[in-house]
Amino acid sequence: MNRLNDKVAIVTGAAQGIGLAIAQRLASEGAKVALADIQFEAAERSAAEIRATGGTAIAVRLDVTEFDDAVAAADRVENELGPIDVLVNNAGWDVVKPFLETMPDLWNKVIAINYLGPLNCCRAIAPRMQSRGSGKIVSISSDAARVGSTGEAVYAGCKAAVIGFSKTLARELARYRINVNVVCPGPTETALLRGAMAGREKVLESMARGIPFRRLGQPQDLAGAVAFFASSDSDFVTGQVLSVSGGLTMVG
Repeated sequence: MNRLNDKVAIVTGAAQGIGLAIAQRLASEGAKVALADIQFEAAERSAAEIRATGGTAIAVRLDVTEFDDAVAAADRVENELGPIDVLVNNAGWDVVKPFLETMPDLWNKVIAINYLGPLNCCRAIAPRMQSRGSGKIVSISSDAARVGSTGEAVYAGCKAAVIGFSKTLARELARYRINVNVVCPGPTETALLRGAMAGREKVLESMARGIPFRRLGQPQDLAGAVAFFASSDSDFVTGQVLSVSGGLTMVG
């Protein structure tokens, strides 16, 4: 089913993991996808893999912490693929460590990537959607934002801020028929998680046991939720937060 035929989507942090799975899913549904990542060579390889399966994809260098980078990336995508219909704010980063063992240099990096990143990308791209009177913005937050997560205090705070920002943006942009929604992953098996939990495999096993479906999430589990929010199926849905966590966080 090609729900996104000829739509142009930009996915940040798309070289690997959840971002790549999202880009692959959007491309499989007919979207022309820009894989935006600071790891440009990896994004190029991933875009080539999508093209090899018949999809349309390009790689774009993007440091989400820099507003000018976000503007330049948006310009390139629109020049090469056309007006941007879908923005997926996926880029994220963290180090798992108790708050009292961290210092401002770490906080600033976590905040810049996980919170300022979506702000930069929305400010660079939403005005283009506003001028056309349509668009979809989907931001990847985290269930850590909704219930907390030991060792991720600043990250959880940033992801909670993404939720509050998205709900407010949804109100401000509704008159322009721009939908703004949020997807919250639970623990998901990615390179970032494996790196953060290196040497703590038993903790990962314990996390999996605590999930009602008895497994960690996979990047593909998130892609379907994002595809829904990116498609016309969600045209009357905005300001919403969807947990994709195997039932780990059943919050109202």
